[in-house]
Amino acid sequence: MTGANSFSVSGYGPRRAGWTRLLARDSMARRLDWPMLLSALALSGIGCALVFSATRNRTEINQGDPYYFLLRDLMNTGIGVALMIGTIWLGHRALRNAVPILYGVSLFGVLLVLTPLGATINGSRNWIVLGGGFSLQPSEFVKISMILGMAMLLAARVDAGDRTYPDHRTVLQALGLAAVPILIVLLMPDLGTVLVLLTIILGVLLASGASNRWVFGLIAVGVVGCLAVWQLHILDQYQINRFAAFANPSLDPAGVGYNTNQARIAIGSGGLTGAGLFHGSQTTGQFVPEQQTDFVFTVAGEELGFVGAGLIILLLGVVLWRACRIARETTELYGTIVAAGIVAWFAFQSFENIGMTLGIMPVTGLPLPFVSYGGSSMFVVWVAVGLLQSIRVQRPMSA
Repeated sequence: MTGANSFSVSGYGPRRAGWTRLLARDSMARRLDWPMLLSALALSGIGCALVFSATRNRTEINQGDPYYFLLRDLMNTGIGVALMIGTIWLGHRALRNAVPILYGVSLFGVLLVLTPLGATINGSRNWIVLGGGFSLQPSEFVKISMILGMAMLLAARVDAGDRTYPDHRTVLQALGLAAVPILIVLLMPDLGTVLVLLTIILGVLLASGASNRWVFGLIAVGVVGCLAVWQLHILDQYQINRFAAFANPSLDPAGVGYNTNQARIAIGSGGLTGAGLFHGSQTTGQFVPEQQTDFVFTVAGEELGFVGAGLIILLLGVVLWRACRIARETTELYGTIVAAGIVAWFAFQSFENIGMTLGIMPVTGLPLPFVSYGGSSMFVVWVAVGLLQSIRVQRPMSA
């Protein structure tokens, strides 16, 4: 071995050398960010319990099997953790070389949704039904490919030592790369995912060191774009109704305002410690729609109370804190941008999901990371954790 931190071992192939490192004193396992990993696992575990509570009595969707959603949620989590391990093993630097392929595959996936293969669920045509109770949401995978693609472009010349920050041409190329999937997702229409992607762009640009004029300009374009979308009536009626219900919660409480009102009742009834897992009257009575997915936080609020709901927020905070630390401590701009994009994604999506259950944000149909039921969303958040762990594992020990 050429050095204490060497990644190659004489006489071994690169794959075997990777496994040999696991047995070394400075092993991959020792360098993982365990607070983040354990917090993410705890969130997924809590999510499985909440999903089970929300679906065990819903015979109209669980096909008569109270464990139907629980078993699938456990399977999704297991696959997600396996994807995380695979991502760490491959490494974020290796995935950097595969960005064109990943980006092309993700674009192909969202384009397929606009063909007859796509299915409309809850007003948005953003699903591909695979059969056997399984479906795929390609727009979820765009989040990963867009972060990696923008990071690759913005960091290329900086990490090579040619520049200290991205130039205007590079920023334009990165924005062009992001614009294509955003426009496709907007056609579905999936406004929630579009908002997440726009937030990712802001986080990426801020972390890249690009001129603040780009950030302020993007914000201005976003405001003008929102006004244009509203004035040109691009939004579907159900989306307009959601914003109307957010602006006026008393508007049509049995119709467009039903979800938000029932969610607030469920959370408010939980008090400090909640009614107890599986004992929430709103959850048992099935008053809150989509309680295993978009409104899973209401189960925590009602059955686990302020303490349980606060624990979920605390665990999400730990994940974000550790991700911010990884972004700050890495010595390569590419890793910093990837980590910052993931932070922006997780932070906004968590705030939006919890906020819409509390009535302080409009309903957009975004899942709560690690907690909500859903294969596609579970897979990508664990891949994101794998990217963060890879950035930490591969940094120099002196960092």
